[in-house]
Amino acid sequence: MSTEKLILYGVWIATVVSLFFLIPREKVRLALVAFLFKQFITWPVGLYVVDRGWIMYPVRFFENANQTSFTFEYFFFPVLCAYFNVYFPEGSKALVRAAYYMLFCSALTVAEVMLERYTDLIIYISWDWYLTWFSMFVLFYITRKFCLWFFEKYGGV
Repeated sequence: MSTEKLILYGVWIATVVSLFFLIPREKVRLALVAFLFKQFITWPVGLYVVDRGWIMYPVRFFENANQTSFTFEYFFFPVLCAYFNVYFPEGSKALVRAAYYMLFCSALTVAEVMLERYTDLIIYISWDWYLTWFSMFVLFYITRKFCLWFFEKYGGV
């Protein structure tokens, strides 16, 4: 088995296990809404980015089904968005909230750049790290706003 497949299996196992330990019981609804909304956005966006030829995922699950990374677009990134929303410092100052966004986006971007440089899990064709950072920031922001709207309209977290 290749290193890349081991990484993919490891991501799935670590992410599933972490869900049981990192999502507090009272925040499961928030985590689920954030997860599902993020899937709703990232799946078509990921397909579009790959279809345009900006990014390529040479090693992935479901190679015959589509060209995007099912692991990242449909599972890992949405789970991280759930964590992002569950632990968001809502009552904090604007500077702390901005730093929270920057920290999440920067950590994920660094991880993706490392994967791009040292594995065949992702290849940037017409893409760069700053596009990843910016797109993650926008997607986290949109999802956060959706969660706030959803729970204001349909009941508290």
